[in-house]
Amino acid sequence: MTGSEVLLPPSGLRSLLFAPANHARHAARVFESGADAAVLDLEDAVPPAGKVAARASALAALARPRACAGYVRINSFATPWCHGDVVAVVAAGTDGVVLPKAESGEQLRSLDWLIGNLERERGLPVGAIDLLPLVETARGIMALDGICTASPRVRRVAFGGGDYTLDLGLTWTVAEDELAFARARLVHCARAAGIEPPIDTVLLQLRDGERFRTSAARARQLGFQGKLCIHPDQVAIANEAFAPTAAEIARARAVVAAFEAAEEAGSAAIEVDGQFVDYPVLHAARRILALAGRDPGPTLNSPAASVRAPATPES
Repeated sequence: MTGSEVLLPPSGLRSLLFAPANHARHAARVFESGADAAVLDLEDAVPPAGKVAARASALAALARPRACAGYVRINSFATPWCHGDVVAVVAAGTDGVVLPKAESGEQLRSLDWLIGNLERERGLPVGAIDLLPLVETARGIMALDGICTASPRVRRVAFGGGDYTLDLGLTWTVAEDELAFARARLVHCARAAGIEPPIDTVLLQLRDGERFRTSAARARQLGFQGKLCIHPDQVAIANEAFAPTAAEIARARAVVAAFEAAEEAGSAAIEVDGQFVDYPVLHAARRILALAGRDPGPTLNSPAASVRAPATPES
């Protein structure tokens, strides 16, 4: 499967795994990790002397048959490598370009213009290549309104906690309270712009699976769709954390089936197993089923649920 043929999973991008573009073995194996997307890195993982040569390595890896989306993290907009990176990697096998340290809508519009012209020159479908801003500075967090609306290529944004905490002089704790403002702003600005939920930050503790699991669960609760990964062991944890559980799917199917039956009988507010259910709860249940890739309609196999009209405040 080539990059142009990749179909993203119904649950979205739960996991994006980075690999250094200049390391042939890692660049090849990243596509076998089970991640929803692989990100070949030309930025932090590649020393300055090797950045130009790494472009060809990234293209070679993207050209091979693979089963997941393939992105390239270019160097940041202010560096001398950014333009050359884009010119090099806009090719048939590239599904998306990750811009690190994104700090303005103007940066994204400039890259959109450049990518669009390269697509036309090279006979590629115009607009097919994603542009994924990686927001990891205070300036970027405060500019999110413009970043999220800069281009139709910006289908989602991602958060980089390492550079963010460095930029603000924060201590990155296990509780991650210091990331709360940035995370909330990412989710709100993405929603207001009508794009997909954002992708959460990497976790620097490579071997601490439980900390990664906790961080991923927290990000999902806050409205993120997935997590950046920097070690293959993190991929399965992220995929599990951002996919609905069997219990959540069963509950959602029961809610949808019960509500649709009640709606046909003329009611739009019911009680299912002790929980009040109205249209917002119904839509949340349908969202879970959509993430799971399931038919949101009622089925005979939906688990039995106790359904009744809710008590009124006067009763």
